[in-house]
Amino acid sequence: MSVLIRPVITEKANANSELKNCYTFEVSKQANKIQIKEAIEATYGVKVKEVRTLNYGPKRTTRYTKTGLQIGKTNAVKKAVVQVAEGETIDFYSNI
Repeated sequence: MSVLIRPVITEKANANSELKNCYTFEVSKQANKIQIKEAIEATYGVKVKEVRTLNYGPKRTTRYTKTGLQIGKTNAVKKAVVQVAEGETIDFYSNI
């Protein structure tokens, strides 16, 4: 099971990384905080201070069309906000 799926790069996530030294990742739904902490430390070589997780449920939509009722939904997502120790940073753009 791969714990880390991808980093989240948005305006809010970039502001958190610059001001609060917090980085946001999309993680596996089965992963807990200890597994997330170990995966971040092993992948990026930083010391993790704190891990906060957020579970987002799927969004459901319904549309009435000529052919009938169209029902859809998005996938459920789990995000982790990781605060690293003072003086350490994670560079997402080093591989480009």
